[in-house]
Amino acid sequence: MDAVTSSPRRWWALVAIVLSVLTVGFDTTILNVALPTLATALDAGNDDLQWIVNAYVLVFAGLLLPMGALGDRYGRKRLLMGGLAMFAGSSLIAVFANDSAQVIAARALMGVGGAILTPLTMAVLPVLFDDRDRGKAISLLTMGMGLGLPLGPIIGGYLLEHFWWGSIFVINIPVALIALVAVGFLVPESRAAVAKRVDLLGAGLSTLGLVALVYGVIEAPTRGWTDLWVLVGLVGGVVLLAVFVLVERAGAAPMIDLRLFRRPRFAWGTAAGTLASFALFGVLFIVPQYLQAVRGDDALGVGLRLLPLIGGLFVGAPLGERIASVTATRLPVAAGLLIGAVGLGLGARTGVGDGYGPVATWLAVAGAGIGLAITPAMDAVMGALPRDEAGSGTAITMTFRQVAGALGVALLGSLTSAVYRDHLGAAPEAAKRSVAAGVALAARTGDAGLALAARTAFVDAMGTVLLVCAAIGLAGAVLIALFLPNAERRPGAEESVDELTRVA
Repeated sequence: MDAVTSSPRRWWALVAIVLSVLTVGFDTTILNVALPTLATALDAGNDDLQWIVNAYVLVFAGLLLPMGALGDRYGRKRLLMGGLAMFAGSSLIAVFANDSAQVIAARALMGVGGAILTPLTMAVLPVLFDDRDRGKAISLLTMGMGLGLPLGPIIGGYLLEHFWWGSIFVINIPVALIALVAVGFLVPESRAAVAKRVDLLGAGLSTLGLVALVYGVIEAPTRGWTDLWVLVGLVGGVVLLAVFVLVERAGAAPMIDLRLFRRPRFAWGTAAGTLASFALFGVLFIVPQYLQAVRGDDALGVGLRLLPLIGGLFVGAPLGERIASVTATRLPVAAGLLIGAVGLGLGARTGVGDGYGPVATWLAVAGAGIGLAITPAMDAVMGALPRDEAGSGTAITMTFRQVAGALGVALLGSLTSAVYRDHLGAAPEAAKRSVAAGVALAARTGDAGLALAARTAFVDAMGTVLLVCAAIGLAGAVLIALFLPNAERRPGAEESVDELTRVA
């Protein structure tokens, strides 16, 4: 045990890391509730609003892999501080933006900051915590990430009600700056003991491939899966990523070590984390629409009514760590996926006239299952990584989770739209665009029957989506129970020791 992993100061350093992920966490959800306001304030059309969201997502997804590798080479703390500074600076640009193009540019810069923070906040944990405490640290970090989900709509709803639209970006700045100072004073510097050369070809291929793939996935529900640009994105992304894999396997100093997937705990831990993220993204995609369009809740109400999901996550995450510390890792991971599937299955039984009580119950059950699974799954991933590759290895896992989340939202969005349109029957075409459009049209025309039909059709679609998510979670529980092995010695733990620069 070294001085860093035995110092009480490491827990204060964890607070700084949690602040960093919280900065990214509630920014995404706070923006979603602000889009109608931005449309009016900036005279932004649907395409502008879509790119305000997608500019961040595309840059973020494309840069995850190279940023993780750069952190290993040049210093994880250094890049963390740079990512926080970029996030604060780009938020300031957005505050004073005069049109949608400037907001889109600012959101793209935020995506760079997010791509730095997401893998490296997790990658510094093996430097701060040994095997005994790493699981506990991951559970606290998971809860910090989850806390941002309801905070976004709650804070966003309050700010938009009392201040101007730019206030949704102002809130990022003090949080990011506090995290920047805390990281500077509390987190030790770490990097790979043997620095690899920068793999420019690998970085370029991975970035272009992921951007193209995620673009195709994002555009598919709107344009259609057979649209030319969607096919170009999907096929081009897959081809570029296939070339990236070939280049990385053949290179003498690859950006990421694909042999990591030969380690069962890394491979199956990544798979479990991806499945848990898929379930979480599915819930966060469908439930806010249900709360707003079917139940009539405003943005603040949506945030408050998502709290049972986060409460379940807060219960499940530390419980998963405790169970994994005394028994096989596969037990809490498989059980968590199973419990999450049960919660989603209960949610699929939701009726259009149900009260909030049953909804809160199944949200809490699903959240507890996701939390129970994701903490030991990520601990398995981190435990299977050499310290030298903590950044690039974590970036691989986070990339899988983000791409799976984007793909899940696209597929589930298409499924929702198909079921909704089918169950709406002979309603006007304008009502079939979305449940919000259907309810709005019913309000304008005073057609109570159309409003009920739109809400019923959407609840039917939600049930189908949740059943699909439950089936995927159940299949994942079976696979994890069969294939996720118990703890193993950290590869390279004896051969590789991080260079640490302690903060005075």
